[in-house]
Amino acid sequence: MDSISLLCIVLLLVACTCIKLSLADSDNVQDACPTAPLGKQTIFINGFPCKNPANISASDFKTTKLSNAGDIDNILGSSVNIVTAADFPGLNTLGLSVGRIDLEVDGVVSTHSHPRASELFFVNKGIVLAGFLDSQNQLFQKVLKEGDVFVFPRGLLHFCLNGGFEVATAFSVFSSQNPGQVAIFSTFFDLTVEASEKQKRRLISLSASEVYQITNATLTGFESF
Repeated sequence: MDSISLLCIVLLLVACTCIKLSLADSDNVQDACPTAPLGKQTIFINGFPCKNPANISASDFKTTKLSNAGDIDNILGSSVNIVTAADFPGLNTLGLSVGRIDLEVDGVVSTHSHPRASELFFVNKGIVLAGFLDSQNQLFQKVLKEGDVFVFPRGLLHFCLNGGFEVATAFSVFSSQNPGQVAIFSTFFDLTVEASEKQKRRLISLSASEVYQITNATLTGFESF
């Protein structure tokens, strides 16, 4: 192999490596990078600037923003609170965000997606029906009880619905510090009581065994259509 051919192979390998690196998220180059106090932005970057390392403290890595239940007195009977690096400095550059979901009896989080993150969904209290649609329009759903975890893959439409007799609470971890949210139902349809009830009927397509697990008479009467 002559020197010119060898040089071409080396340059090709370097180019492929650079392309691969440019497509991947950057790794941390320091232990932590809490978000600097946000003021008026004059420079816009993909993420948030880091706090001065000399000013980092343990409080940067703690939040109480998910301690209290959200307001579920609304048409959907649900509350979703997602905390990102903008509100929780310690998350900056870690590729994570967290959320809390509160569901009234028969409450629903309508169909939506997170374009930049997968979601780990952990049921802390109550019984929840959770599911998602893949790119082939195949539905994957399960009844979840306290302690159960369900995964919503990145970018896929998903939902959750209270299937018990008490308020349900769940917590989520997202694989991005800014997962984003695309809400299909509220974008294209009016949020009325009738529309909300119709959405619930469409979401519930349980097998007989799953219905018995829920044992909520207010839900077993629904039929998908």
